[in-house]
Amino acid sequence: MSQLSRRLLLAAGASTLLPRFALAAEATTLAQIKASGELRIGCEAAYVPFTYRQEGRIVGYDVELAELLCKPLGVRPNFVDTAWAGVIPSLYAKKFDVVMSSMSYTKERLERVAFSIPYTEASQSLLVRADDAGRIKGMSDLNGRVVAVKLGSPGQILQEKINASLKQAGGAGFKEVRTFDDHPSAYVALAQNRVDGVLNTLATLAMVLKDAPGKYAIVKGMGGDNWAGIAARKEDPEIVQFLDAGLRRLKADGSLYKLQEKWFGFRMELPDAVPSLA
Repeated sequence: MSQLSRRLLLAAGASTLLPRFALAAEATTLAQIKASGELRIGCEAAYVPFTYRQEGRIVGYDVELAELLCKPLGVRPNFVDTAWAGVIPSLYAKKFDVVMSSMSYTKERLERVAFSIPYTEASQSLLVRADDAGRIKGMSDLNGRVVAVKLGSPGQILQEKINASLKQAGGAGFKEVRTFDDHPSAYVALAQNRVDGVLNTLATLAMVLKDAPGKYAIVKGMGGDNWAGIAARKEDPEIVQFLDAGLRRLKADGSLYKLQEKWFGFRMELPDAVPSLA
């Protein structure tokens, strides 16, 4: 095959891809979602109590909240279990319409997706063994310790900042950081004395304490206040506006706080705007 023939073949192949890329950039409208009868929601179905499997079904705080959000539109939420590390690429591949699994706000994520206003607290804390609660009381006690994080989580980003702060203060920093595919695996490692602490959101760790009374303790103050929102593609502002309006409605009538009390045991104070992260 001549060089000219190869170029013509490549050009023809590239031209067939153009409509697909153009289609991917088109906005998804509420009318389209209503016509389909469902709002497809990407999640990690191993994140208690937000989205997790129980008797083969995905249940949790996010599931019940999504049902309330979808009701005025006359559609049902369809949760799609996916690997968390690839959830944003899957969103832009249109495998689902939004991501809802306690996705906390980070600078990088704010650049990549369009977020709704907060629907849950997502401040980071540290889970430790109950026997170590007297020895690990704050960040300064993490020098020489082994810390566990989940791949792609805010904790993975936060541990770098904590480690740098420890060294700037003249400490040794972490002995090691171990990365897991999911938080439950990290909790097992903690129980087996393979790590000294697990970084995760306060709301989720509160449920771990509830399910295993006396086994663990929580160390707060691992980072500043943060929250989580529902993520959509940048080209789908109509969906974000719909979600914001729904969340404000559920805050006003108290439904959101009833769900929080049911699933977490306490009511969260949530700002009414997406936080600005420098």
